[in-house]
Amino acid sequence: MSIEVKVPTLGESVSEATVGQWLKKPGDTVAVDEPIASLETDKVAVEVPAPAAGVIGQLMVAEGDTVSVGALLAVIEEGGAAAVPTTATAPAATPAPAAATADADAAVLSPAVRRAVLEHGIDPSTVKGTGKDGRLTKEDVLSAAQAKQAAPAAAVSAPAPAAAPAAAPTAGRNEERVKMTRLRQTIAKRLKSAQENAALLTTFNDVDMGAVMEARAKYKDVFEKKHGVKLGLMSFFAKASVLALKDIPSVNAQIQGEEIVYFDYVDISVAVSAPNGLVVPVVRDVDKMSFADIEKAIADYGKKARDGALTMADMAGGTFTISNGGVFGGLMSTPIINPPQSAVLGLHRIEDRPVVRNGQIVIRPMMYIALSYDHRIIDGREAVTALKTIKEAIEDPTRLLIDL
Repeated sequence: MSIEVKVPTLGESVSEATVGQWLKKPGDTVAVDEPIASLETDKVAVEVPAPAAGVIGQLMVAEGDTVSVGALLAVIEEGGAAAVPTTATAPAATPAPAAATADADAAVLSPAVRRAVLEHGIDPSTVKGTGKDGRLTKEDVLSAAQAKQAAPAAAVSAPAPAAAPAAAPTAGRNEERVKMTRLRQTIAKRLKSAQENAALLTTFNDVDMGAVMEARAKYKDVFEKKHGVKLGLMSFFAKASVLALKDIPSVNAQIQGEEIVYFDYVDISVAVSAPNGLVVPVVRDVDKMSFADIEKAIADYGKKARDGALTMADMAGGTFTISNGGVFGGLMSTPIINPPQSAVLGLHRIEDRPVVRNGQIVIRPMMYIALSYDHRIIDGREAVTALKTIKEAIEDPTRLLIDL
């Protein structure tokens, strides 16, 4: 019995996606709910699970194709071996010849790998894959191509006449064109839109991280033992941001049409690096959460981002964003707001720097922080005050306990 695999519902207002990668190929056995394909939407990558156990039959679309919700992706032959598995582009009524089999194998390769295979004349069936589930990577193909070039020739042709020596080989300079993923295209459009439609301005300050670092060092073990999660910096900055946003409501507001919408809650979008690009899942009602609740929520989102398991619901909403470029070593930046939000807090690396304390030059662990904001609804005084509130709360964490 043949079971159809269709494009699932992708989320509110999302009607189509791009086939990012086939995780299974014709002839592979699958279990119920086992992922067989990855779809890329404007916001997240979505895995398509097998609706039934069986054998993958025909693939109806290729990697890179755009598909709509409800469109047919593949067929699963339920219960046993499929007849002769075929691809959508090469149906066959008789056993496929070697060339057709190679084409079917190539259909499950990523675009970059498929391009490398064709350019270097490598038979993918002869190369051992080092990627996930043994799949080929571009590096596998390039390594095979180098080995092929280095191998001695099986037969040596007659030497060329002295008057016509062979030209010396020159190092090649290659170019690779890879189509932007749907997620990357959306990121590009949204960031450019933010620059064009908002009056962006950034204000900076620096923060002495000594008090927070001492608190973490003192309580990290007992905190993790009690709550099952590490005490990180993000919970401190999230709590400090709540103080600032409550004091300066415009920083937590949005322009919608000709109106300014003020929120009495704080939903913080936390910028997370995922395999396909930057994503911003939302930690909701941060103003009502404990340090442990915040750390657990961020840790869960980080794992889901790495696993490609974030959903549309995880990304929806958000009234303010925190982006931590310090984890990558960034010293200073001007972050871009996440529309329709009006402000974003940028964190950076901590480094020992000489500062003046009580008339003396001392070495302190310092961090530059930046607040980019939409000047259409946030005045400079408000932005500077909000950033100063965050700075003071981090330098004296007792303020977080007494709401000061």
